[in-house]
Amino acid sequence: MKPFVVSPVVPFPNIAWWRHFIDPAVTILLDEQEHFEKMSFRNRYMVAGADGVLTLSIPLQAGRQQRKAMKEVVICNKTRWQIQHWRTLVSIYGRAPYFEHYAPALAPLFEQPFEYLTEFSKAGITSLQGMLRMTNPVRITAAYCRDYPEASGDLRHQIRTNNYSEGSYRHYYQTFGERHGFLPNLSILDLLFSEGPAASGLIGAP
Repeated sequence: MKPFVVSPVVPFPNIAWWRHFIDPAVTILLDEQEHFEKMSFRNRYMVAGADGVLTLSIPLQAGRQQRKAMKEVVICNKTRWQIQHWRTLVSIYGRAPYFEHYAPALAPLFEQPFEYLTEFSKAGITSLQGMLRMTNPVRITAAYCRDYPEASGDLRHQIRTNNYSEGSYRHYYQTFGERHGFLPNLSILDLLFSEGPAASGLIGAP
């Protein structure tokens, strides 16, 4: 059996997430059947703003308390969150070395409507794979499974907002680094906009 890692479906995953897929033979198994989990990255991602870490959250119908399978979680599009997120990214990274290079491919994700949270997140992961030139196969779960003993990793309860910065990460240029120092393990967008084609080589541990 080929190696695989089980993951929640998250928007614009952080650097630690991508580390698990440096080996192109590792399959990404996205769990759409698990329940939504608050205080996780299932509807949010972190970037480096002028005042430090900035969290961008995707609003959900029924809020954070719902106990639905991830594939059933619906985005609340009344808030025009896509416009707000994209304007924030442009404001923060507009002068980053590689923003203009990747912006044309990313902008459509913030222009076309998405009803379900997992659909937006999967579209982002697919787009980012191309930018990072990572060709790992992606599979979607057909039914919920509590344990995957044959998996080489299970990220479903590891990727949380209260411990995301733990561990060691390679330093790279950040837009506001001179103000607040290096901010580790942000969304891969931060690394891509800063380092461009070199980003995939900076994902691994130092």
